Amino acid sequence: MLLPALAMAKSKAQGISCLNNHRQLMIAWRMYVEDNNSNLPHVKHGAYEWCGGWLDFDGNNRMNWDPTFNLSKSILWKYSGNNKDIFKCPGDTSTVKAKGKTLPRVRSMSMLNWVGGRGENRAMGWSASTGPWRIYRQLEDMINPGPSSTFVFLDEREDSINDGMFVVDMGGYPDKPTMHRIVDIPASYHGGGGGLSFADGHSETKKWLDSRTVAAFRKGVGTAYDRPSPNNKDIAWMQERATRHLRR
Repeated sequence: MLLPALAMAKSKAQGISCLNNHRQLMIAWRMYVEDNNSNLPHVKHGAYEWCGGWLDFDGNNRMNWDPTFNLSKSILWKYSGNNKDIFKCPGDTSTVKAKGKTLPRVRSMSMLNWVGGRGENRAMGWSASTGPWRIYRQLEDMINPGPSSTFVFLDEREDSINDGMFVVDMGGYPDKPTMHRIVDIPASYHGGGGGLSFADGHSETKKWLDSRTVAAFRKGVGTAYDRPSPNNKDIAWMQERATRHLRR
């Protein structure tokens, strides 16, 4: 009975630490926004992307294990107290082999694609056939569903994470769930749940409900993205907290 109790205590402690990281990263995000006339960081591309780089399992790719390669160049870095730890959930134990050593990867956090959008005037691309969907470029744009109901960061699962953008495809929202697709996969390191932080500054752990969201994966191997996932309640939950149709 002792081992399960210890495992539960460890998971709970990691969950608390994860939420604390989310809160600190959201403070950094909000400070940047206030210093930049309410303009939101971009999810990717160009000088204003929140965090560049591409994670995989190649030890020759320094972006995986060297925080000076990308994290320290993030536009949020100076607002985060130069703290590399807040960019990663402690429950993410993914590693790569480099320089004869096993090294932890540096990031599990990703940013919602609709918050900030792509830089360099690039179109979002996702859900184009069912759009147009709101892309929040400034804090004042977050009128629906509103800051307390729009997540900004979440922990992405280690076999799914690559760039700093987490895509919630809006296909099927709000009443055609058979159209649901799972593009990127949220982390479920805390008893089947994952951490998220919202534009109003609060963070929470979401317990995922669909077995496809928390399906087993192989350590050190990426999982293909953008797959049909009809009637997935977790996708519906994320869609509700992502964006809204411009014509509604």
